[in-house]
Amino acid sequence: MNQVVDDYPDTELYVILDNLNTRKPKDDRWLAKHPNVHFHYTPTHASWINQVECWFSTLWCQALRGLSVTSFRQLHQAIDDFVEAYTQTAHPFEWTKQVVHQSGLKIKYSQLCK
Repeated sequence: MNQVVDDYPDTELYVILDNLNTRKPKDDRWLAKHPNVHFHYTPTHASWINQVECWFSTLWCQALRGLSVTSFRQLHQAIDDFVEAYTQTAHPFEWTKQVVHQSGLKIKYSQLCK
């Protein structure tokens, strides 16, 4: 983050993070020193966001990695070209979840294997 802040010294930066507890310090001195940086957290228990991450990973791997552009317009065109090609074979993803059966809390380590 220090490098990003250095690269964009007079810019408001909005950073999206997941809800991992290590990313949410209670008293963040670093953020206090960088008032132009704003952290936003994804919703808790938002597993559907993982699908968005998968799509961006595909975009990166198939269209952006190794791409050399000299303007925002070229980047925009590369993304548009990918989306157009991807849409030709895209199909809905059926999100499923296995049934989780609650069991009593295991008090001792030896009970975990039973």
